[in-house]
Amino acid sequence: MNLAEHVQQNFIDSAQIVQAAAETLAGPIALAAERMVQTLLADGKLLACGSGGSAAEAHRFVSAMVNRFERERPGLAAILLADGTATLTAIGNDYDYGLAFARQVSALGNPVDLLLAISASGYSRNVLAAVTAAHEKEMIVVALTGRDGGDLAEILHEEDVLICVPVDATARIWECHLLAIHCLCDCIDKLLLGT
Repeated sequence: MNLAEHVQQNFIDSAQIVQAAAETLAGPIALAAERMVQTLLADGKLLACGSGGSAAEAHRFVSAMVNRFERERPGLAAILLADGTATLTAIGNDYDYGLAFARQVSALGNPVDLLLAISASGYSRNVLAAVTAAHEKEMIVVALTGRDGGDLAEILHEEDVLICVPVDATARIWECHLLAIHCLCDCIDKLLLGT
């Protein structure tokens, strides 16, 4: 197989996984969007975290909330927990990097808020700690993960929402995560603004 054929196969694999995930993920994504809108209408905030590529996905979500997605609207209250280099490095230095998000959730979170926790593997230690901190604050959690959900799926509460892409390839999980994030943004706008 030459390189161009290899690239084409990546596109085909991605399209097949996205198509297969559509039916499985539609319900959880819609429920997560409803929970997020309930949070916003109650004057709550959406906190988002993830490490590495998942931090980039969390950043994409927060950017679309605070600025806009595809339609004009006022900015929505969302905070990226991976955004402050000084805060992250201070927590990592003074405590433990595994607490980088949890300490922020403890400081900023309230029971009316919601945490979007993103981990492709479901085993990111700092994301797991953030979920525990959110539960201690009586916050709802929306978990965006892959494979079998890992430890992240195991620690969710009944009122939380699990959006799990059931594949092993991290690149394919991230591709589905980006689409899920775009669906969340679109559904939030639809619920707040109508059609």
